[in-house]
This record gives sequence, structure tokens and C-alpha cells, in this order.
Amino acid sequence: MENHETLKARLRAAGIAYKEQEPLAAHTTFKIGGPAAVFVQPAGEAQLCQAAALCRELAVPCYLLGNGSNILFGDKGYAGAVISLAGMKGEVRREGDTLTAPAGMPLNALCMAALHAGLTGLEFAYGIPGTVGGAVYMNAGAYGGEMKDVLLSVRYLTAEGQIEEAPAAALDLGYRHSIFESNGGCILSAAVGLAPGDPGAIAARMNDLMGRRRDKQPLDKPSAGSTFKRPVGAFAGALIEQCGLRGHRHGGAAISEKHCGFVVNLGGATCADVLALCSEVQQIVKEQTGFVLEKEIRVVEL
Repeated sequence: MENHETLKARLRAAGIAYKEQEPLAAHTTFKIGGPAAVFVQPAGEAQLCQAAALCRELAVPCYLLGNGSNILFGDKGYAGAVISLAGMKGEVRREGDTLTAPAGMPLNALCMAALHAGLTGLEFAYGIPGTVGGAVYMNAGAYGGEMKDVLLSVRYLTAEGQIEEAPAAALDLGYRHSIFESNGGCILSAAVGLAPGDPGAIAARMNDLMGRRRDKQPLDKPSAGSTFKRPVGAFAGALIEQCGLRGHRHGGAAISEKHCGFVVNLGGATCADVLALCSEVQQIVKEQTGFVLEKEIRVVEL
């Protein structure tokens, strides 16, 4: 804990905002999670890099948090520093048909910027909760599109503290996967390549997809989005429904009545509730169908 006190002193000296014992439930769409020992709130890229460097220097474990839309924090919280990108300022830059956005920007804001610029190709991402950085990190996708379809390059802070830029081809982008899951890098910004399009048609497509989300997904209850990855040859939600698990619950966590691919927080759900429910679902689905479900949500405990 001595290093934590030193970290806080250094953050104060650098003018970087932070909170102590901040409930992580307040910063995730699941509304679950204990306190972060130190919750760092950099105002921009320079402060982010400085905060990450301080954590590295002082050997304080740190976790980078965007919109908190695909995260399940443990009930005991996070014993290190959580660095939040949510308050970082930044704007979309346009060069021809290329848009570059800061990692902390909501993905919906980038989609709207593309619409206003009359650029098509990013409509699939409209309505995906999370930030630009988070979307790159997990190669977010929906309705037949993925970030890898439009991503050109990424600027990121390496685990060693160097700022580098890498083309999309070097990021090992696959189904809900990128190299950032293992290389310890912190995404700073991303450039996407789009194409000229009719703003009316782009808006219509975005509105159509948002309508589908509202119709099919349990947006009225806290969740972390799709709970399980799509197994080869099947759909997680369909398998769960097939096994008669619609509405199945453990404590305050339940399989959504509206879409079986979602675990929702009915109120007061804990991380333990969600993990127990996921384990039960995985076991039953495997026994009855032979398919192995892998969690898509990231579980973070320290």
C-alpha cells in the first residue's frame, strides 16, 4: 500500500485527478463491482501516458477502463489503479475519407461524425456500447460488420512506455480479439478508412440497426452486452434458449427474458452471481448440445 500512497502523491503533484476507493459499479454498464483502490481520471493523452508511467515505475497494477460496457469487475474491486478514459477530451480529425478518433471517445460519437462527414462503412457500429479504444481492443462487431473491416491503424502506448503506431494488419484482429489482449499496450487513437456515401442512406441504416437493437436486446436492464462468444456453427442465445434457460437466474443475475444471449442484473447482482450463472449455463449447454460456450465479457479481479 506504500506504493499506492506514493502514486497518489505523484498524481497530485502532476495535477492528475483521482479518487480513492471509487465504486467500479458506477463506471460499468453491468452496475457491478467493488471499489478501485485508486481511480485515475486523466484529462488527456499526456496525462494518461504520465499516469501509466507512474504505475509502471511504482509497480502498481493498473487497468485501463473505457465505457465499462464489456467488463465484470470482482466484488472486492480492484486493488491497483484503474485509469479511466471516459473524461479524456479529444475530437475526430478528418483527412479525406479517413477519420481519426481518440480512444476514449464513445463509438457512437465516431459513427455520428462519419454520418456528418457523409462517409459510409461504420453504420454497423452504431449502438455498440463502448469507446473507440474498446471497440478496437475486442474487434467489436455487429450485423455483419467488424472494426477490422474499416480500421487502418492504431496509435498506442506500449507496455514499456513508448508511443508507437501500427497498421491494422499487424494487430491480429479476429473474432472479438486483438493483439492488445496480450501485449499490454494502451490504445491512444484509431484511424478508420471509410467511403463517400449518401447521408440520408447512412442515417437510415443507422436508425434501422438501432431499432433492431431496441427490439431484440434488453437495453432496459444493466448488462455487459452479449455474455458469450458465438460458437462455430451455432448462436449462443439460441443454444441457451434451446436448453430451457430463458429467465434462469442465480441471485440477482438472470438470463434475459428478451434475449437469451444476455445476462442481466435484475438488481443487486454480484460478480459471484454472474459467474455462478455463467458456469451453470455453460455446463447445461455442453451437456445438452455438446457446444462449449466461452465468455465474451472480460472478468477483472485483483
